[in-house]
Amino acid sequence: MNAPAPATAIDIPTIPGTPFAGGYYAGRFLLDGREYANILAPKAVGEHADTPWNKRLNEVAGALSYIDGLANTRAMAAAGSAVAQWALAQRINGHDDWHIPALDQLELCYRLLKPHADDNSAWARAGINLHSVPQGHPYTRTHPTQTANPVFQLDGDEAFDEAWFWTSTQDAGNSGCAWLQSFGNGSQYDVHESGSCRVRLVRRELIR
Repeated sequence: MNAPAPATAIDIPTIPGTPFAGGYYAGRFLLDGREYANILAPKAVGEHADTPWNKRLNEVAGALSYIDGLANTRAMAAAGSAVAQWALAQRINGHDDWHIPALDQLELCYRLLKPHADDNSAWARAGINLHSVPQGHPYTRTHPTQTANPVFQLDGDEAFDEAWFWTSTQDAGNSGCAWLQSFGNGSQYDVHESGSCRVRLVRRELIR
């Protein structure tokens, strides 16, 4: 008799933007050798209007990860970031582990839930993601394409606006700056932490 196939730790959707685990499925990534689902918070309760990353412009040594947004957000909060403290206080759909996405977590959201059909940035690091499953490669002008999920297309209830969104990843080379992800063309840029940009929360769910 053949042995039964091993059970998977969790069944995950295959279509980006599918409701899942308190939010919406937004790809997969590796952290410390384990695979996680990236889950985007509902816009109505998981997005913060324009806000500074941290007004103090201090180095936050624990907020340098490109993939561990939860650790970054906790370090930001301990350093006095009001938006990080807000993020950690949220309880959405029964989950209280929401956080500001690290750079590679938020890149996944653009790649899989791109709201429009305009050209992408094909410059610098745009599209490179060493943590995503599969790994992300540089964008072309036409790839990624607009999401097929109408809820996430422009004017959809969950769509990202064509704006800059904070990540929780501080610039390792400039402690007064943190990284942004554009949902206008997919580019990434570092700016002073006292600037005002939006935040959209994520959480993660262990796959295996």
